[in-house]
Amino acid sequence: MAQATLTRTADLIEEPLGLWLTELMDRTGHESTDGFHEEFVVSHQPVLLTETLHQMQLHEGGVYVDGTTGEGGHSQAILQAEPRVKAVLGIDWDSRSLERAQSRLAGFGGRFLPAPGNYADMAELAEGRGINRVDGILLDLGFSSRQVESPGYGLSFQMDEPLDMRYDPNGDLTAEEIVNTYDERELGGLIRRFGEEPRGMSIARALIKERPVETTGQLASIIAGVLGRRPGQRVNPATRTFQALRIAVNDELTNVEQGLDVAVGLLVEGGRFAVISYHSLEDRIVKSFFKWEAATCVCPPDLPVCVCDQTPRVKIINRRVIKPSDDEVQSNPRSRSAKLRVVQRI
Repeated sequence: MAQATLTRTADLIEEPLGLWLTELMDRTGHESTDGFHEEFVVSHQPVLLTETLHQMQLHEGGVYVDGTTGEGGHSQAILQAEPRVKAVLGIDWDSRSLERAQSRLAGFGGRFLPAPGNYADMAELAEGRGINRVDGILLDLGFSSRQVESPGYGLSFQMDEPLDMRYDPNGDLTAEEIVNTYDERELGGLIRRFGEEPRGMSIARALIKERPVETTGQLASIIAGVLGRRPGQRVNPATRTFQALRIAVNDELTNVEQGLDVAVGLLVEGGRFAVISYHSLEDRIVKSFFKWEAATCVCPPDLPVCVCDQTPRVKIINRRVIKPSDDEVQSNPRSRSAKLRVVQRI
């Protein structure tokens, strides 16, 4: 799946990502499923797949965590790779996606261990399956084309449906509740913070005036009335607000912060942790966390001597962020804003 994550307004919703969301360019396709019980229709192409497998340095008999399994693309690649790994613990809190992944990966038998839940709770989920340490972890913080295109999620302004935006259908908070119950300051601040939408307060006032706001189409129409749309503008003006609400509904940034810390603690020495992020809010959290965990000293720079007793837990593998190739971007436009960062437990 896996969500992303803080800078200039233009940095947050990078145009390629906004274009993908607006145009839904990544349409459902078919992948070969040789060796499996049926053809599986795939609407989400795994991003940076070759680069991720190379960086994770899979080894014989290893146990790995795909913390954002989605429809199972990365998990499948890990399980098919040589040398042969022992198992992949596949975590996702979108039960609809995880069911599709289980169907897709049924041919691997007990080597794929589905685990419904939040990747921030991966230590408990692993322990529940008798796993205390793992050899590698992957988090892909994006969400799939199917989640945007399929009815029931309320993530898209391309269709008119109830304002939901929950990955977990059993979650308590929905976008409809936020839009219809938050006061102007809360709602406008949320849109500005998580969407870095400079006119967040204006949008909040308009939404409050039009309450109740119950559908994605109604929400998008109100936003368009506030922001308008410049001639030639390709990114839908609702993109930032939809992102802000999605992040708030799913508490995405908190999950990223907690998940990073838990993941490092779960790794064996030498195990690698790969994170793919898609927008600056997520990526800044990942970059800062890795830098902190790799530092030998985190004292304020004006102190004459180190007093922090910092012990680094990881070393950074790629100082320069890994991005998709031109060929991948051409074949899978949603990959354009992806950034891969990798660390190794020490």
